[in-house]
Amino acid sequence: MAPRSAKRSGVLELAVLGLLDQSPMHGYELRKRLSGVLGTFHAISYGSLYPCLKDLVARGWLVEDGEGEPTGLSGKRARIVYRLTAEGKEHFQQLIAEAGPDTWEDERFGVRLAFFGRTEASVRMRILEGRRSRLEERLDTLRQSLARSRERLDSYTLELQQHGLDSVEREVRWLDELIASERDASTTTKKSGAPTGQPVTTTSGAGNYPTAHGE
Repeated sequence: MAPRSAKRSGVLELAVLGLLDQSPMHGYELRKRLSGVLGTFHAISYGSLYPCLKDLVARGWLVEDGEGEPTGLSGKRARIVYRLTAEGKEHFQQLIAEAGPDTWEDERFGVRLAFFGRTEASVRMRILEGRRSRLEERLDTLRQSLARSRERLDSYTLELQQHGLDSVEREVRWLDELIASERDASTTTKKSGAPTGQPVTTTSGAGNYPTAHGE
């Protein structure tokens, strides 16, 4: 299993590529947009963002463009705008085509959900079903643990354990709704003969899904 720091680095890389796939941005704007995508899970600092950007430039997935000319009076440097290369776009498409177990985990699921609008319908379904399966396993573990230790827990610890269980149950119900919507959309698309692969519309904002506690 990859170290947690490596997983977080991979999540940041995916989010950066995904946002720059929409439009070029300078570092300050990109950091603000990343906070919207990853804010539930990560505090994005320049100390983590710029090393990531430099690494992506070194790999040939980004290029740096100067925005404006430096002035002699102020001495300010031109702002750097980061833009995806053709190789970067191809790599991003490869990343959002993945639907393996890593995409079901807490570290990566939120950012994958944020880019479901550019993800194939079959991939979205595999990720949603995989996430639900992973949480159902977690539910079984939490219920067994709570049943074994209920008599030994004080009221506050018991409430904390129950809160974690309730959180996971809420996310499972939410996933059930998303999966049902995906299936309905797929059925409607097949009947109408329209191209497949369009995302379903939900009331949840990207990255703002119910958080599963009590891991």
